[in-house]
Amino acid sequence: QVQLVESGGGLVQAGGSLRLSCAASGSISRFNAMGWNRHAPGKQSELVAFVSISSDRSTTYADSVKGRFTIPRDNTKNTVYLQMNSLRPEDTAVYYCDVWGRPGDYWGQGTQVTVSS
Repeated sequence: QVQLVESGGGLVQAGGSLRLSCAASGSISRFNAMGWNRHAPGKQSELVAFVSISSDRSTTYADSVKGRFTIPRDNTKNTVYLQMNSLRPEDTAVYYCDVWGRPGDYWGQGTQVTVSS
């Protein structure tokens, strides 16, 4: 079983930056991908970004964050980050780390990101 622990959320002004971290306990080598989802009140949940765990390590981003967010990964620490730049009020949400694949689908506890205008 895998446990995911997120950190790094907070309050930031529009145009600012935040970096979220997601540390996985246990091996994630058998999973397909690891990424970030966000849930905002009154809005549909959105898969913001994910990175392949296979050797190609390809990344995918939602159109709403392309050019502003990146998803670096540190294999030595079993950690994925979400670097968020040029933040907008509409980015306000609870952000959840997620890893999925053959062993199952595991989520972290979530971290709140609030962007003030």
